[in-house]
Amino acid sequence: MPADINSFGLSTQRCTFLTWNHETQEYYSNFITWKDLRANALVDQWNAGIIVKTLNTASYALYLITRSNRFLAASVLKMMNSQVTTRLLHEVQTNKRLQEALRRKEARVELLDSWILYKLRSGNGLQTNIDHISDITSATATGLFDPFTLCWTPLAKFLSGIESAILPTVVDNDYKGFGNIHPNALGPEWHSSCVSISASISDQTAAMWGSQCFERGEVKITLGTGAFLNLITGSTCHASVMGLYPLVAWQFRDAREKARTVYCVEGASNDIGTVIEWAKQCGLFNDPMETSDIAHTVPDTNGVYFIPAFSGLGPPINNPRAATGFIGITLSTTRAHLVRAILESIVFRTVQLCETVKAETKFTLKLLRVDGGVSRNDFICQLLADATGLQVERATSIESSIFGATYMVGYNMGLWNSFGDLQKLRQIERTFE
Repeated sequence: MPADINSFGLSTQRCTFLTWNHETQEYYSNFITWKDLRANALVDQWNAGIIVKTLNTASYALYLITRSNRFLAASVLKMMNSQVTTRLLHEVQTNKRLQEALRRKEARVELLDSWILYKLRSGNGLQTNIDHISDITSATATGLFDPFTLCWTPLAKFLSGIESAILPTVVDNDYKGFGNIHPNALGPEWHSSCVSISASISDQTAAMWGSQCFERGEVKITLGTGAFLNLITGSTCHASVMGLYPLVAWQFRDAREKARTVYCVEGASNDIGTVIEWAKQCGLFNDPMETSDIAHTVPDTNGVYFIPAFSGLGPPINNPRAATGFIGITLSTTRAHLVRAILESIVFRTVQLCETVKAETKFTLKLLRVDGGVSRNDFICQLLADATGLQVERATSIESSIFGATYMVGYNMGLWNSFGDLQKLRQIERTFE
């Protein structure tokens, strides 16, 4: 019942945005998701252009002089479609209504978390004097935010002309100004309730919390729409030259643990659940839960390989133009071989991420904690354990983002006083060895 709820936590998808006028409620675009590929040509144009190449060269020269990891990261900077930068620039270049609104200084950019926070706090737009905020774990993945300096990067304006004034103010995960949910935001049954917003956190950070990954070197792998491997690097912001992305894992103003700002490094394979859904639509199986049993009906793929690349291939290959396909199909290939090849491809891409993280960070991986819908697949989890030589741990609930947001609310409210308290809550359904 609404009367029994006194606090609320938000966990949202990252790198999805819209543009609008919050005062008139006029939208200049729908939500543009991290899977949107309309800016592909722009990504290629920028990465092949003189500006990005000059930036890379100059940054490497500065790295040699200063040995700053920030410049090392910039020396291999490439535009990526999964980040907000080029998709927002594409929208600015092609949307005349947005261009006019920007000229009049009436437009602003909302990330998914900032839009939901605005709607909840304003009563679905009844109040317009609500501050424009986004939590740091959502901002850090956009490509517009510099995790080394912890602010919107001026590079965005230099490359695209995008002013930071149209972006949300970045706040900590325990921000005291989240306030309460407006009584009109959730319907009449909530009108007598006073529900505080105690935490806002991105989905992958929430999954880390839900998997109880808090210490340096700990790893979680979310197997959902994509595969997202996150390794905690502690107080160090890692500079990658192989396509991994340094992120703020979380940041607290009232830090009870060792560091106020905790970093992680992320490697992503954007096509996992999408590949399985595509295979289902093609008629290879009726239910994804069947795929593990189907794969076990054959000893191998009979020489068939699958490339899971509807959105290109991420680290360490880093080819946004890579294409999906089967290789090695013969007259003896069966449906089971195709299904097994698809599942193996998911594992092989995940192993590539593990090897890339190990090579770059020098951490010794000891345990892989998996979550997300695809982690229900026993074949994938067992093959991942076999291929990496590591234990793969699956919790009783694979919806780690939900639990992570809940844990952060409780942590911010003082229900749990330390990460150690939260680690005691973990329940393991199965360990693959």
